[in-house]
Amino acid sequence: METPDLRYPIGHPVLPDETLDRGARTAYMAQIATLPDQIRAAVAGLTPEQLDTPYRPGGWTVRQVIHHLPDSHLNAYTRFRLALTEDNPTIKPYDEAAWAELPDVATTPSAVSLALLEALHIRWIKLLRGLNDAQWQRTFSHPETKRTFTLDQALVLYAWHGRHHLAHLAHLVQREGWRK
Repeated sequence: METPDLRYPIGHPVLPDETLDRGARTAYMAQIATLPDQIRAAVAGLTPEQLDTPYRPGGWTVRQVIHHLPDSHLNAYTRFRLALTEDNPTIKPYDEAAWAELPDVATTPSAVSLALLEALHIRWIKLLRGLNDAQWQRTFSHPETKRTFTLDQALVLYAWHGRHHLAHLAHLVQREGWRK
């Protein structure tokens, strides 16, 4: 049996070159909409020691992943809003590894970030559901990757991002036998 890639358990994101159709967008939006409940279920009942367990050797702890998701998705939400209100804005990258080490990550209860993720996703999905076809083709530029993303591509990327971290948590819980 092949050992799964603990860093990329669902593989790397594959972004479309073409415009998404309504059905594909709806499916990706559903992944974003359901993520908060899925993350909450994945970590329900974990002890403080389990929350402080890395999902892989050298990786973030469960607690860091929980806090990272709203950090990342707040940036994503902002990127969408910038792309909708400016012509191909250059977004501000951030050092996600450094953010995961800030003191609030260790001291804020996970429930706070789960609630933030839930509220953010409600608002984000309302925005996404209101976009027309032309708006999905609006873009932002990422200075680190030197790449321009359409909102269709960003939708795929952030749907993948949620599934990626959900898989980290689910695989850890399964590997450690924390649930029967």
